[in-house]
Amino acid sequence: MDPRVEDHADVIVDHSVGIEAGDEVLITASPEAEDLVVALQERIGERGANSVTRIQSSRVQRAFMRAMDPEDYDEPPAALQAMIEEIDVAVSIRASSNTHETGDVPPEKNAAYGKIMKPIQDEVMGKRWVGTQYPATGNAQAAEMSTEAYADFVYDAVTKDWDEQREFQANMVEILDGAEEVRIVSGDTTDVTMSVAGMNPVNDYAEKNLPGGEVFTAPVPDSVEGEVLFDMPLMAQGREVEDVRLIFEGGEVVDSSAGKNEDVLAAVLDTDPGARRLGELGIGMNRDIDRFTYNMLFDEKMGDTVHMALGRTIDENVPDDGDVEGNDSAMHMDMIVDMSEDSFIEVDGEVVQRDGTFRFEDGFDA
Repeated sequence: MDPRVEDHADVIVDHSVGIEAGDEVLITASPEAEDLVVALQERIGERGANSVTRIQSSRVQRAFMRAMDPEDYDEPPAALQAMIEEIDVAVSIRASSNTHETGDVPPEKNAAYGKIMKPIQDEVMGKRWVGTQYPATGNAQAAEMSTEAYADFVYDAVTKDWDEQREFQANMVEILDGAEEVRIVSGDTTDVTMSVAGMNPVNDYAEKNLPGGEVFTAPVPDSVEGEVLFDMPLMAQGREVEDVRLIFEGGEVVDSSAGKNEDVLAAVLDTDPGARRLGELGIGMNRDIDRFTYNMLFDEKMGDTVHMALGRTIDENVPDDGDVEGNDSAMHMDMIVDMSEDSFIEVDGEVVQRDGTFRFEDGFDA
């Protein structure tokens, strides 16, 4: 076994979810990630915790989604719901032999399946949880990298000094804490403003996403105005979607287009009313993620990028006092804007990043 798999497992159990004696742990993993599951099970046993491993195959999921009639289902499987309610920790490991496996599932079925499974997602979000990546061959191929090079890339991004990363990102949290408005401008294709008043900015340093490497907040749902071109592609529902353009008025998408697989975008927007509003604004800050790999777990953390998500707001962004509310949806689809040139982020009228360089970094040009 690659010794870096052992390091990956250590980060998960010690840093990301802090597994302790007596914890009930659910590991959901693809078959390709067996080595990492083995390493995790060893550590779970050493700590006196209990675990169940649920193997999730995209090929198996494809078979069900293609065969199902969404009208036959109004809730997720009761057995799965009961299990999720009983666990303390959820670990989800992505690994793919074919990143396009579900690409021939009709987009409307994909969207309907997401709505059916929303109660499971909501329950997991209330647990200690982490999502991570095992360097499988399918993901390497999607990234146009050799398996060896992709493994190096994954482990460099995952097994880093997360205390140092937390301190670096704390500079951006400080800027957003108490902020009223954020404006994102990139070239002549993106100029969008949103209120973040009252929302909690979150420092993601690999507690729930591994790798971490972003600071994210949430727009006030009805505040988003302007136009965005997401000039980096994304994988959604097993398909590549390119050049997504959205126009917002009063927080809602009023016009949209995509250069490739526009039907996927249309199905996402029609999932439910909340899918036409933004639930997240994220700022990528992980400099060890230095290339695009068609994997949003990594791509959204890249330095010199921002991402925005249609749909559900992350609970951590919403204050407990009830003064502001987040966006509710079965959907959460992240999309990326390249901010490396002819771009800036403005917070309350002050430029805080220009052409990918933050004001707290050397080389910032105000």
